[in-house]
Formats: sequence, structure tokens, C-alpha cells
Amino acid sequence: MIYVTGDTHGLIDFDKLFFFALQRPKLTKQDYVIICGDFGGVWGDLTAATLDCFSKLPFTTLFVDGNHENYDKLQEYPVSEWNGGKVQFIRPDIIHLMRGQVYTMDGKTIFTMGGAVSHDKAYRKPGVSWWREELPTAADFAEARKNLTAVNYVVDYIITHSCDAYCLHYLSAPEERKEKKAENDLLCKIEENVTYQHWYFGHYHLDENVNAQKTALYQQVIPLGQGVRR
Repeated sequence: MIYVTGDTHGLIDFDKLFFFALQRPKLTKQDYVIICGDFGGVWGDLTAATLDCFSKLPFTTLFVDGNHENYDKLQEYPVSEWNGGKVQFIRPDIIHLMRGQVYTMDGKTIFTMGGAVSHDKAYRKPGVSWWREELPTAADFAEARKNLTAVNYVVDYIITHSCDAYCLHYLSAPEERKEKKAENDLLCKIEENVTYQHWYFGHYHLDENVNAQKTALYQQVIPLGQGVRR
């Protein structure tokens, strides 16, 4: 089975996964939990210890990248193909779902686009706590167009870190968190052109069904295809 949740920031918001697993003793590595960006598990000297915690979970962890990732370290991992799209195997049970890809899992198609502009960029140090690679590039969206064309711009699910600019108007996040960034405009092209059943994103640190087709995630871990619990 496939589940989806919000940012983990390494081990800062890891406990939700631990307690989720405790409540479901039948989970196996054939089950997946997708993190909607800001995985944060690949980060300097803390990487091995952090990844050990994720590997001890009974399921396989999948993630799109967010704005709070160490892109220098992340780029050291080789790129391979998995379930129809490009991935990086951080470990056999921890997999980076890369930008602009379409995967087929459990008979469902999933489009992914990580990245976002950091709200706290001014307080971070380039190459230490902030990387310019956080923002999706023209090449990322060219990759997306190629892969979406192959499926006639129809997918079952969309997983991103941020959301499109239209969606910003309906979020209940603080106004300073909802300031429009470059990726919000870029993701409007996805909203305008892709037919999908449900879109999940993180980044805004809230659990909210924006409408019948869009869900912001942070602490809840929910089955793919469902909205958050109220």
C-alpha cells in the first residue's frame, strides 16, 4: 500500500513515521510512505545516523526533494531507473523520486516535482544550510513535459513540495508563509495542463484539504487517494 505525508526535516519531524508504524504492525518493505519534500535525511555528518532511523522503519521511504535538502550531498548518489522514472537509491529502502518524473506504482501513475524557494533563505548560509538548487529549473520542467507527454498529461496523483499559485489563496497558513514564490507560478502550468485525481504537497506545515483534489500535508500520514482527517 502507498501512504503520503509531509516534511520530516531529517529527524526533527520523524516521530510521526515511528508512531504510524507502531499502529500498523503488518507493514512491510513492500509498503511505501512518500514524503512531500524536506526529507532532510542526507545532510553532512548526520546522514548515516539519520538514515539508520529511516531504514529501521518497516516500510520503504520515498521522497521528493524540498528546499531544505543538502543538494551537494544528494547529488553524490547515482541516478537509476525505477518504476518508469528516474530515482536515486539513497539506500535500498530510501528512494529519492526525482523532478519531472512519472512513476507507476500499484497500478497508479504518480507525477513528481520537488523543490521550492526557502521562506527563511535570508537566515541561511549558501553551501551550508541553503543551496540554489532548491528551485526547480527550466530543465526540470522540460523533463516534466517530456514525461507527461508520454502519458497524454493524465496521471492519477501529483506529489510536489510546494503548490501552484492558485492554491495559495485558499491555504490557511500565515500570510508570510503564503507569499508567492517562483515555483508557485511554475506549478500553475501543471495545474492548467495535467488531468489528475489528487495532488499532495508539503512545505506549508499544515494538514489541510484545500479542496476535493488538493491536500497539504505535514504531520498526518494518510493513504494515497484520501484526504486528511479532520
